[in-house]
Amino acid sequence: MPTFAYQAVDSAGKKTRGVLTAVSPGAVAKSLEDRGLLVLDVAESKGGAATKSKGFRTGRRREVLEVTRAMASLLPAGMPLAQTLSASANVATGDVAAAVLEIRSRVERGESLSVALSEFPHLFSPMYIGLVRAGEKSGDVDGAFKRLAIQIEKDEALRSKIVSAAIYPLILAVGGTAAVLVLILVVLPNFTSLLENSGAALPTSTAIMMKISSTMRHYWPIFALLPVALAGVLTWMNKTPEGKRIYARLFLRIPAVNTLRRYAIAARFARIMGTLIGGGAPLLTALDDTIESTVDPLAKDDAVRIRTRVREGVALSKAVAESKLYPPLLGQLISVGEDSGELKEFLNKSAEIFEERTERATQRVATLSEPVMILFFGVIVAFVAMSLLQAIYGLNTTSFTAPGAPR
Repeated sequence: MPTFAYQAVDSAGKKTRGVLTAVSPGAVAKSLEDRGLLVLDVAESKGGAATKSKGFRTGRRREVLEVTRAMASLLPAGMPLAQTLSASANVATGDVAAAVLEIRSRVERGESLSVALSEFPHLFSPMYIGLVRAGEKSGDVDGAFKRLAIQIEKDEALRSKIVSAAIYPLILAVGGTAAVLVLILVVLPNFTSLLENSGAALPTSTAIMMKISSTMRHYWPIFALLPVALAGVLTWMNKTPEGKRIYARLFLRIPAVNTLRRYAIAARFARIMGTLIGGGAPLLTALDDTIESTVDPLAKDDAVRIRTRVREGVALSKAVAESKLYPPLLGQLISVGEDSGELKEFLNKSAEIFEERTERATQRVATLSEPVMILFFGVIVAFVAMSLLQAIYGLNTTSFTAPGAPR
C-alpha cells in the first residue's frame, strides 16, 4: 500500500505531521479524524518516513526543477505565495510534494520563504536558498525563481555531460580490474603446482607473480574489505567538514583534474554573484549570500577573504585577482565589467565561459583517461602473460634436454 504524508491539528490547536500507510488519501483522513484530529493536508509520499533523507536522487532534482519552473510561471501572474506553493506541489510527487506543502504551511504561519526552504537541505541547496533570500531582500522573488530555473537547467545539462563522459572510463576501469583479478587469482594458481614441481628454476617475473597471487589468495578477506574501506573514506570526506576540506585539497593537487576544478569553482562563483547582483542585491550583500551558497570549503574560505577585502575598499576584481583559487581570466573579466558599469553582464558572461571550459576540460580528462587505463591494464596483462610464457618455455627447454647434459 502507498504511504501518505499528512498534516493535522489536534483539539488543543497543536499542529502535527507524520506518515501513514493506507489505500487512499480518504482512508488516511478518516483514520486521523477518528483520532480526533483536524486534517489539513494529505499527500502521497514515495519516500515515506525518509522525507528528511539526505539523498538527492536524479528524480528529486528533476521534481525540484519542475516546482521551480511552476513558481517562476505563477508568481508573475500575481498569485499569492501560499497559493503558488500549493499549486506548485501538484507538479511533484512523494517527499518533494510533501516538502512543498510543509513550506506553504510555514509561510502561512509567518516564516519567510527562504527560512522555510532551509528546513529541507536535502532538496534545496545553499545556492537555491541564497538566491531566494536575495530575492526577498530585493523584492524580486519572481525573478529569483526565474533565474533559479535557468541555473538548475544549466547545472543538470552540465551534470549529464560529465556523467556521460565518465561512463566509458568507469566501465573500462571495472572491466580491466576484473580481468587482472581473474588472471592473478584464477589462471595463475592453476600453473603454480606444475611450475613448483618441475624442479626448474623459475624466472624472476614468474616468481614475483606467484608470490603476488599467493599473497592475494591468502589474505583475500583484507583485499575484499578494501572497497568497503574506500567507500567509508569517501563517505567521511563527503559528510564531515574535515573530510570535505581534504577532498577539496586533493582535487586541486591532481594534474588535469585541478584545472577542471578551478574552472567549475570560478563558474559557480560568477554565476551566483551575477544572479544576485542582477536581482538587485548590493555587492557586500551578494558576497554574503555567495558565502552562504558555497559548498566547497576552500571556495567558501576564499569568498570570505574576498568579502573582507571588498569591505576594506578594494575593488572586487582586484580581490578576485589576488586569489590562487580562481583562474586569472575571472579577475580580468570582472575588471572590465566594473570599468564599463556592466558588472552583472560580465559576471554572467564569465560564468558561461568557465562552464564551457569545465565541459571541455571534463571531455579532455575523460578522453585522456581511456588510453591511460588501457595502457595501465595492458602492461599488467602483458607482464602476467610474459611471466607464464617464460616459465612454460623454461619447462619445455628442460624437458628436451638430454639426461646428464648440461642445462
